[in-house]
Amino acid sequence: MGNYRAKLSHAGCQEVAVNSGKRSRNDPERESPHTNIKRPHREEVNFLPNFPRGEDVASLERQRLQIVEEVKKTEKNLPLIGKLMQTTLALRRKEIINDGPAVTEILERWPALKLQSQICAEFHRISNVNLRNRFYAELDRHAPRLQSLFRKKAGRTGKVAEVLTQLFTTYDLQEQLDVETRRAAVLRALTAYLQEDDASFLKKWDVSTDPDIGDVTVGLLLIDANPTDATFFCPGKIAVVLEGNIIIDFPTYAEAFVMLFALIYALHLSYPKALANTFDFTQKVLMGLDDGKLKPRVLSLKNDLLAVE
Repeated sequence: MGNYRAKLSHAGCQEVAVNSGKRSRNDPERESPHTNIKRPHREEVNFLPNFPRGEDVASLERQRLQIVEEVKKTEKNLPLIGKLMQTTLALRRKEIINDGPAVTEILERWPALKLQSQICAEFHRISNVNLRNRFYAELDRHAPRLQSLFRKKAGRTGKVAEVLTQLFTTYDLQEQLDVETRRAAVLRALTAYLQEDDASFLKKWDVSTDPDIGDVTVGLLLIDANPTDATFFCPGKIAVVLEGNIIIDFPTYAEAFVMLFALIYALHLSYPKALANTFDFTQKVLMGLDDGKLKPRVLSLKNDLLAVE
């Protein structure tokens, strides 16, 4: 396999070539072959694709500048932006994977990634999965069973049970129990059930003050004039926060959560440590992007979810 990978590297396969040129007998000063390995970890189909035939850095850079100008327009040509973003995927992934720039720098160079349509499209380009269709179909399919498991856990004793009891007490008091309210409740309860604390992930912002998000690497921000414990069920707005900056906002918790999940793929970010199990469940159970390795708590919940009562 080593010889095969060497031939792929010499042939110009970017996913292999990105890890070549490490320390060897002929060049002992370079970094170890086992450090800083860049490879897919989340079932990315197009992790680091080659440039399209007939294209090079210069030609793709011209198309990138065309995207920047098009995004600035009031009436954006979305089909043109989508076509250019598809063509320039290889250049974008090369910059993101190889150079690892800050999120603000990436979004400055590729402002189309702030558009909801292009966030969804970029996730599809990388994973070959329809983001919103898969996520909402699976979340709604499993929601009744998940609620049953979470409420059963809430009926026991312990810290997790207390959090779940408080959450579902607030949920049951909501005037309108529609699909968006149910999705928000399931996603919040999922974190508690997996014994994770979302205090550093989900922040509240009273618009009369400055938002306290400087230390938020990956998270969500509830924007409301008077945020309460029930605000996430029906927020004024909820924004995606990356590296201390508000990127884009949405009207519902579920929409903001799934778009954040897609941006993690698009920008090659790590899952927030405090919610590693929650995002692992989202990736491998809800989205079906399974690499065959489930953490114990995620595996236990998956088994309970799929068990026949």
